Amino acid sequence: MKIAHVVPMTLAASLLAACSQGMAQSAAMPAGAMTASNSSETMTVTVGGAPMYASKTIVANAVNSKDHTTLVAAVKAAGLVATLEGPGPFTVFAPTNAAFAALPAGTVPALLKPANKPTLTKVLTYHVVPGKLDYADLVALIQKGGGSARLTTVEGGTLTIMMNGMHNIDVKDAKGDVAQITTYDVNQSNGVIQVIDKVMLPG
Repeated sequence: MKIAHVVPMTLAASLLAACSQGMAQSAAMPAGAMTASNSSETMTVTVGGAPMYASKTIVANAVNSKDHTTLVAAVKAAGLVATLEGPGPFTVFAPTNAAFAALPAGTVPALLKPANKPTLTKVLTYHVVPGKLDYADLVALIQKGGGSARLTTVEGGTLTIMMNGMHNIDVKDAKGDVAQITTYDVNQSNGVIQVIDKVMLPG
């Protein structure tokens, strides 16, 4: 994908019904998932070799992940640090370094150029959804939608979520590419990060 052909894009919430239901859902969740009911300073998820603390903002945690250095560089280049340090809450579908590396050669360096800041901003905000959506919330939306659900991003486009087997969730972009959530419910003070293995692009 040449940068000239990138379509303008942007990167840029149901709670557990009851304690007994929450316990049942937790038993069905994939490894690495945390529900809103059990997140705390003493229970953290490790991402990119670093603990992610629920008392810190999305940016303050992401900068410590060795798997998200490209994403952090992109957020800084797009001038989105202040936004993602704001009160939110936000749900961020965060691509790993490997996900960015899988894009066509030259795409990331081109996006990071000052002249392409508007396009980079759109790509990043396409990965951000208003509100805090944890694993249980996403599953509830999928079930309510009869097998899939559409999420409106901060960029204005949509992402489609669906189950992959009994416990895992996939995210599909407007172009039809599908990412898997590889680490669930990385809770932040201003939202939640769901780590994904592919960069999402609008159609």
